[in-house]
Amino acid sequence: MQSKWNRREFLKTASTATLGALAAGAPVAGLLSSCSSSSDKNKKLLESDTVKQRLANSTADTVILLWMAGGMAHTDTFDPKQYTPFEKGLDSNRVLSTFKAVPTVLDGVNFSEGLESIGKVMDKGTLIRSYVAADLGHILHSRHQYHWHTCYEPPQSVAAPHMGAWIAKELGAKNPVIPAFIDIGQRLTLGEGEELKAFHTSGFLGNEFGPFMIPDPTTGLDSVKPPVGMSYKRFEKRNELYNKLISESAFGEFGSDYQKESLRRAMEQSYMLLNSPEAKAFDLSTEPKESYDIYNTGKFGLGCLLARRLTEKGARFISVTTEYVPFMGWDTHENGHTRLKDMKKEIDAPVAQLIKDLERTGHLDRTLVILASEFSRDMMLEGRPGAEVKHQVDQPTIINDIKNYGMHRHFTDGCSILMFGGGIQKGHVYGKTADERPCKTIEKPIKIDQVHQSIYHALGIPEDAHAIVEERPFYTTPDGVAKPVMELFGKKEVKADAGEEVKEA
Repeated sequence: MQSKWNRREFLKTASTATLGALAAGAPVAGLLSSCSSSSDKNKKLLESDTVKQRLANSTADTVILLWMAGGMAHTDTFDPKQYTPFEKGLDSNRVLSTFKAVPTVLDGVNFSEGLESIGKVMDKGTLIRSYVAADLGHILHSRHQYHWHTCYEPPQSVAAPHMGAWIAKELGAKNPVIPAFIDIGQRLTLGEGEELKAFHTSGFLGNEFGPFMIPDPTTGLDSVKPPVGMSYKRFEKRNELYNKLISESAFGEFGSDYQKESLRRAMEQSYMLLNSPEAKAFDLSTEPKESYDIYNTGKFGLGCLLARRLTEKGARFISVTTEYVPFMGWDTHENGHTRLKDMKKEIDAPVAQLIKDLERTGHLDRTLVILASEFSRDMMLEGRPGAEVKHQVDQPTIINDIKNYGMHRHFTDGCSILMFGGGIQKGHVYGKTADERPCKTIEKPIKIDQVHQSIYHALGIPEDAHAIVEERPFYTTPDGVAKPVMELFGKKEVKADAGEEVKEA
C-alpha cells in the first residue's frame, strides 16, 4: 500500500527516527555532557610533548583488520595437528585436523593445506597460536565479536566504541579526506544484524568517529557519489536541506553540543570525500587486470584490494570481513571440511598479495595487518576444558557422512592470529597449543585486552587512553590495566643514556 505524507507527518517521522539514531549511536545528551569538551582536550593531549614523543616512537600509522567472521578453526588453518583422512566408520575422537599440513617459508612451521600462499609471506610477520577467547556463557557469535572488537563483554551500560573508533578519536584521520574508520564487507540486514550493529559503531564517542560502511567492495564507488540520476548541484541542495532538517529536528533540540558537532563533522567529511580526487580509490575498475584477477576471489578478496588502495591514499583503520552470516562462511556447523576448502580459496591469494603489495609500495613498515576470528572450533568440545557449555551441534561418535567431517563446535581455548608490518616481528611464532585433544593453549596465552593494547602500542596510543562518561573514565581496555605484548614487536635501534646506539626490543 502506498502512503502519502504531508510535510508535518514527514518531519514528525524524521524526528522520531533521529531520536532512535541518537539513542543507538550515542548516549543521550545528559549521559555525554561530561564529554562535551573532549575534542578540545584530545587536541591538547595530542599536542603535548609527552604524546608527541609517544607518536614519534610509534611503529604504525594504519591498521588493516582482516576479520574471519564465524569462528575459524585453528587446527584446520594456521595450527594443524595430526591429519586423519575421511573414511566411513571413522572414530570422531581420532580427528584433530581434516587437512594435511604443508610447509611455510619458516623452518618447522606448517599451515593447513590450502593456505600455501599465506605461508610464503610468513617471513614478514608473526603467527600467534595462543589467543584465548573469553568465557561468555552460552556461545553466540555476535557476543564474542562484540567482545573482540570493543574489548568489553556485552552488555554494557553505555555503548562501547569499536577499536576503529578509538583509533579515529585518538589519532584523527591520516588523510582528512579519507574516513578514519572504514568497514568493508559486512551487511547489517541479515541474521543477527541488530546484534552486529551494536559494535559497528563509535558508541559514545560520536558519529564523527563512526565507521564508513561499504557492504560490497564492488560497489564502493557508489558510497562516495550521488545516487543515479542526481546531479552534484542537486545533491548540494539536498545536503543543505538535510542540515536544516537536522537542526529543526529532535536531534537539534535534545542532542548535546558534542553530538551535533560530531554529526556536522561527519557530514562535512563525507562531502569532502565526494568532491575529492581520492574518491577514485573506491573505483576498483581502474585496477590493472593482472592485479585485479589475483584479488578477485569474491567479496573478501576484492575488499583486500580496496583496503590496499585506501591505505595508499591515507586511511587510518580499515576492517575487511569475510562477513558473518549465520551458518555460512567460517560458521561451519556442518560440512566443515568441505566449506573450509572454499574459505581458504577465498582468503589465501588475496591476503598474501595484500602483504606483498604493501611491502612493494613501502607501506607495510607503517601498516599493521591483523588476521583474526572470534574463536576457534573443535568437533567434540564446546567451549573449553573446565568451562564447557551447551552443545549446539550433534556430532556422531562414528562418522559415516562427509558432512560430519570437520570442525563444528565452538572452541575458545586456542585460536590463531596473524600480524604483519607495523613494527611486528618478522618470521616469529608466539605461543603454542597442545598436539592432542583438547588442542588448547599451553604456552604464552594472550587475551583480547593484550591484543588491543598491542595494537594501540604500535600506534603510539597510551595504555591509559580513555574518555569520561557518566563522570567516570571509560578506557580503551577494561580499567586501562592491560599491557601490550612486547615480544610481538621487532627490534629497533634506540639511543642509550650514554649516547651510544643499542638494540632493544
